[in-house]
Amino acid sequence: MNRPPAGPFETIDVERLRSGYGVKWGSLPPDTVGAWVADMDFGIPPAVQESILRTTRHADFGYPYWRGEDPVVEAFEERMLARHGWRPRRERTRVFSDLLQILQVVIEYATEPGDGVAIHVPAYPPFLASIVRAGRRIVPLPVTRDETGWQVPADGLTERLRAQRCRLLVVVNPHNPTGRVLTPAELLPLAAAAEELDLLVLADEIHADLVFAPHQHVPFASIATADARTVTATSATKAFNLAGLRCAVAHIGPDRLHDALNKAPLDFFGTPSILSRVATVAAWRRSDAWLADLSDTLVRNQRLIEEWAAALPWDLRYHSPEGTYLSWLDFSRSPIGGGSPAGHLERLARVKLSEGAEFSQHTEVDTAAFARLNFATSPANLAEILDRVATALK
Repeated sequence: MNRPPAGPFETIDVERLRSGYGVKWGSLPPDTVGAWVADMDFGIPPAVQESILRTTRHADFGYPYWRGEDPVVEAFEERMLARHGWRPRRERTRVFSDLLQILQVVIEYATEPGDGVAIHVPAYPPFLASIVRAGRRIVPLPVTRDETGWQVPADGLTERLRAQRCRLLVVVNPHNPTGRVLTPAELLPLAAAAEELDLLVLADEIHADLVFAPHQHVPFASIATADARTVTATSATKAFNLAGLRCAVAHIGPDRLHDALNKAPLDFFGTPSILSRVATVAAWRRSDAWLADLSDTLVRNQRLIEEWAAALPWDLRYHSPEGTYLSWLDFSRSPIGGGSPAGHLERLARVKLSEGAEFSQHTEVDTAAFARLNFATSPANLAEILDRVATALK
């Protein structure tokens, strides 16, 4: 059988992954394979590595100085226009450490304790936890499923948001964990509800560069009049595997929030490091060839999971993600469908997935029969993961 030529994503260095500082593999016993937290197993793009090493050789760790505008902001604005067709407004972008920090800042400045924060559920667990810790109420917008895949219902949306006294709408697109990439037709009702109720929208678009053809990412701020009420939050960390470097950006559309943040103490939000900045710029400006090769591997892995799911003796009701490198697996009809499938598989198959119940914590939505699989790994390692799972469930 003819095999594609070996490339940078055909193999992974498990010894490196286990011996480093990464939680995905380093926190596990030596016989357990990590497929949970959303890191990739592939290292980083060469341009990013070269930029970090060059900065290190120069011993460039004094107080930072940029000639002109912050290069992260410039790179963000260039990328949004060139790749996604949206032109961010000038002098509206701030650099933060990560998206959780952006969410927390938006919650504190745009809402009051007791206010409702609407978010599609299942949702990224730290987002749910952050809303609750801030003393706000989660207003879950359940993602539903039909024969075509996962859907974001719009019926009765405005009435529900009004009844629940929502002040903030969080839109995660591409969606984590289902992998849905929302279309303009799906974004429009969200924008219309936000406008009618005068809601601020936080658009988490961190997976925007990980969208598979024929699907296309549409920035929420580019929908109708949404820009004036939208905080667009993104980062190079997911697409280029830089989570530990801690650098993210937020485009602040709402005037009131923009003015309030400008009046905050200068160092209130901290300052991402020089290394995180040079890495982000190298990723966004010089690493698209690496990203294209990565995407080819992720598409192959998608198909591998589809074939595996179709061959199982029980119905996984599986829908392949349109973006991200995350698969949302329904084990309700399997031998471990009674709950905690990730826990069962860690014991039986020595594979660690993300526990589904965590993606609906603090809500009445039930995701206990689900688990999330991270397939940003080599095809051979993914095949091992899937074989372990299937074998353990026989």
